[in-house]
Amino acid sequence: MKVKLIRAAVIAAFLPAFVAGCSPSTASPTAKAPADAVVAQASAGAGFRAPDFSELAEQAGPAVVNISVTKPVSAAAGELLPFDENDPLFGFFRHFRLPVPKQAPMRGVGSGFIVSPDGYVLTNAHVVDGAREVDVKLTDHREFTAKVVGTDRNSDIALLKIEAKDLPVVRIGHSQDIKVGQWVVAMGSPFGFENSVTAGIISAKSRSLPGEGYVPFIQTDVAVNPGNSGGPLFDLNGNVIGINSQIYSQTGGYMGLSFAIPIDVAMHVKDQLQKYGKVTRGRIGVAIQPVNQSLAQSFGLPKPEGALVSSVDDEGPAARAGIKAGDVILAWNGKAVDESATLPALVADTAPGQIAQVRVWRDGKERTVSVTVGSMPNEKVASSENPAANSGKLGLVVRPLTAQERSQLHASAGLVVEDAGGAAAAAGVQPGDVILALNNLPVRSVEQLRRLLDQAGKHVALLVQRDAARMYVPVDLG
Repeated sequence: MKVKLIRAAVIAAFLPAFVAGCSPSTASPTAKAPADAVVAQASAGAGFRAPDFSELAEQAGPAVVNISVTKPVSAAAGELLPFDENDPLFGFFRHFRLPVPKQAPMRGVGSGFIVSPDGYVLTNAHVVDGAREVDVKLTDHREFTAKVVGTDRNSDIALLKIEAKDLPVVRIGHSQDIKVGQWVVAMGSPFGFENSVTAGIISAKSRSLPGEGYVPFIQTDVAVNPGNSGGPLFDLNGNVIGINSQIYSQTGGYMGLSFAIPIDVAMHVKDQLQKYGKVTRGRIGVAIQPVNQSLAQSFGLPKPEGALVSSVDDEGPAARAGIKAGDVILAWNGKAVDESATLPALVADTAPGQIAQVRVWRDGKERTVSVTVGSMPNEKVASSENPAANSGKLGLVVRPLTAQERSQLHASAGLVVEDAGGAAAAAGVQPGDVILALNNLPVRSVEQLRRLLDQAGKHVALLVQRDAARMYVPVDLG
């Protein structure tokens, strides 16, 4: 049976349940550390004794929350039209379908943890993605409607805010200090069973997972199941060192492999979301691959290490700095790149415009290249308002047209849709569409689109180009 990577959030439509896709900070002085007694001590007479996690669970548990979300589900356009999806009439009539499909609520369950006494909560982006309403429940049974401050799909981190004071908080640790083999504890709501505690060890560090290039995951054997998504991973001192996110599974349930986002990555994203409502990442425009023993010998490297540049964007920062295909990147701003999976996170965490010193291996010797870091183009049109009002946003991931694309489309401006959800997707907007105008006002940048949306009413008309055809798509913003 094929093994699948599953994000550990659980989604339920009425009663049946199924699995859905599944910078360092100082702790608040109000947080308490579990006693050293948590760590097991071995004695010559008694031999090894397993750790006792009860004190950790008692002291850290109140800051771990249950998150429930409500998501709208529309009937598919194909169920309302008498045409096959390959029929040319399908794409035309889908925008004018009648009757309007009824919304069937979908409910999901995830986990999170409180990082500040005034109500900031961290969880996974996939837990709240597309949610119309987000509710946070504390261990003392208080419940709050949360506001989504911001989400970052690339790292799968979301920051929520609830209106409360003097809340219990977790202690934030440092994921770079962890060691393979050390005990760790997960807390969350697997399958909706709130405040569950499981334990295990760290199996590996800096794991690279398919489609998750910006996160060096922590691999553990802690039992993590659907509903654990967004919950904290603790060390035995009660410090959060990661956020439980994904599992490998043949069945949809835990099979011994679970993955957590390092807390250093999560807190860096959290700080940007809290300050700016979005995350800005560095980019240099290269494709890389691992260096194995054969490649190391071919390039004359003393040992297999670094990130081999397989291709370079001709118009990217790396090309302008002189980096070439065949170079092996060994270090980034003084930090060693022991394996290729390390590099994307280092580049992404570098502010656009900063000059990075890159140590590369070329023609049998090392050299240092200065690269002016560019900016990751993808931005999500998102709201920092109450999730109940998120239907007033398009729910699109867009980027500006390149010069070549503008020439091909004979358009002076526009935004390419890279991912579609929410109101725009329900209206028929698809990845690959180009948004040319909103209410007949040309769209030239992501920020301009945001401003136009803020000024718009409950209905907008998007001028969209799809292939060679242009059409107006009416979007109901709620």
